[in-house]
Amino acid sequence: MWIADHWKEYEVLDCSRGEKLERWGDYLLVRPDPQVLWDTPRTNEGWRKKNGHYHRSNKGGGEWEFFQLPEQWEVHYKELTFHLKPFSFKHTGLFPEQAVNWDWFSDLIRNAGRPVKVLNLFAYTGGATCAAAKAGASVTHVDASKGMVTWAKENAKASGLEAAPIRWIVDDCVKFVEREIRRGNRYDAIIMDPPSYGRGPKGEIWKIEEKIHPFIQLCTQVLSDKPLFVLVNSYTTGLAPAVLTYMLGTEVVPKFDGKVEAQEIGLPVKETGLILPCGAAGRWSHE
Repeated sequence: MWIADHWKEYEVLDCSRGEKLERWGDYLLVRPDPQVLWDTPRTNEGWRKKNGHYHRSNKGGGEWEFFQLPEQWEVHYKELTFHLKPFSFKHTGLFPEQAVNWDWFSDLIRNAGRPVKVLNLFAYTGGATCAAAKAGASVTHVDASKGMVTWAKENAKASGLEAAPIRWIVDDCVKFVEREIRRGNRYDAIIMDPPSYGRGPKGEIWKIEEKIHPFIQLCTQVLSDKPLFVLVNSYTTGLAPAVLTYMLGTEVVPKFDGKVEAQEIGLPVKETGLILPCGAAGRWSHE
């Protein structure tokens, strides 16, 4: 398992009864987590001193309950700064487990010895975009949500990347890649964080189990002659690391050689010393 254990301003303090207790900078949040199937004693005092609690509804969705929590605040990861704000569907605007991938591809970009063009698809609030740009890459950031792209721009500015070579694109990711193929544009690296289910700007339906393999196939057509890496993340429990290995191994390796690794990614839990699983990632590179 790849573990994001270099955070200083974020940690999972405990997890029990379908929820996790997290510290985001100076604030404590309790959020539901479908992986937390155990019922262990909640001895950490943070459970009682929480600043925000997302309550899951039996009808689907849910709502936040706040206790002295600002509308927005910041956390830092190494040289990066991220704006956080709780919004619908329990999210804060950041997936901290992804830091283990940021570190991996940042090293590849810094050591490439050449300019690197990165395409970040389903790019959300720009964690990977900021990490890649900070490492020296030029980045094309694509997300179907205008609000998410605006938020990503704020994170880039907060991280000192306002003048960095980042293209901000609000578009359906599949249609954007199809147009880039027709335009003859090529990229040295691709990052994708596809949702389990989503809709594009014009109502395009995305179901990961149906769409992910043909999309990886499509994306190989925008890779440069000597690509640096491809990273595919999955938050769906049904997509095991072996599935990501198989898709990258059948679509990317035959064209560019290299090797594929895939693992669960996770976060350490302070109370128990165990690891909370947070999905999986598949990585292709020559190293």
